Amino acid sequence: MPVIALTQGMGSLAQDIAEELARELGIDTLQHEVAEQVAEKMHVSKSLINRLRSGKAGPIERLRADRQAMAVYTAREVLDAAAKGNVVIRGWGATLLLHPVQHVPCIRIMRPFEKRVQWLMQQLDTDDADAAAKEIERSDHANATRMHEQFGVTWNAPVLFDMVLNTDRLTVETCVQQIKGLLARPEFAETEASRTKLAGLALGAHVRAALRDDARTAGVNVTIEAARGLVRLSGIVVDATERERTERVAAAVPGVVGVENLLRVMSQRGG
Repeated sequence: MPVIALTQGMGSLAQDIAEELARELGIDTLQHEVAEQVAEKMHVSKSLINRLRSGKAGPIERLRADRQAMAVYTAREVLDAAAKGNVVIRGWGATLLLHPVQHVPCIRIMRPFEKRVQWLMQQLDTDDADAAAKEIERSDHANATRMHEQFGVTWNAPVLFDMVLNTDRLTVETCVQQIKGLLARPEFAETEASRTKLAGLALGAHVRAALRDDARTAGVNVTIEAARGLVRLSGIVVDATERERTERVAAAVPGVVGVENLLRVMSQRGG
């Protein structure tokens, strides 16, 4: 059940590659569906989610946006789709969320800035190169900011990827064949260990989302590790009540068979 994670720079032709790759492999793509699910969970419009991601949201919208909730629900959707398999996931931090899973190739699709500007001018049927350049710059800045806030990394640093493909020099078809070749290599063979790792990440994402859904634990920020249905909670909580509630919420998530509660209660002493 192949899973491929691609980056999504505007004008890089990543969408064309994702669609052609999915067609040749007979699998699905995941991109716009994430916005729908995240918007529904946050009780906002899909257009707001897209504006926040593209850097087009206004100052008041950015101020009011719950970016942490957006990251939590995005991770759940991406990891859930990956755990089901047979999917190409473009954008949404998928290359970073899935980097720990050995059988998932994480690939950066890139193209020189000026070629991306030309692409956008064609899409918009305009000769205003400055406007197109500013649009791409805004999109890139939004992506870089989001990846730094969510993962603490420099967006598009080559070391984060298994392969970097330049669509200025390579055709879409060549990129697809390169990715298919990578999938066939033994390093990316799906194993019991890699499946277990992915399933654990997905379950952990569900637990974190469940904590976010419950008003009593929405502000809890703890480490969640999951493997084979067992969930380990570690970190610091405010008091014993919050510790117990966090464990109860985690235990109620479908797929969780046990919880190891290593949460520590914050000391009430001053000094």
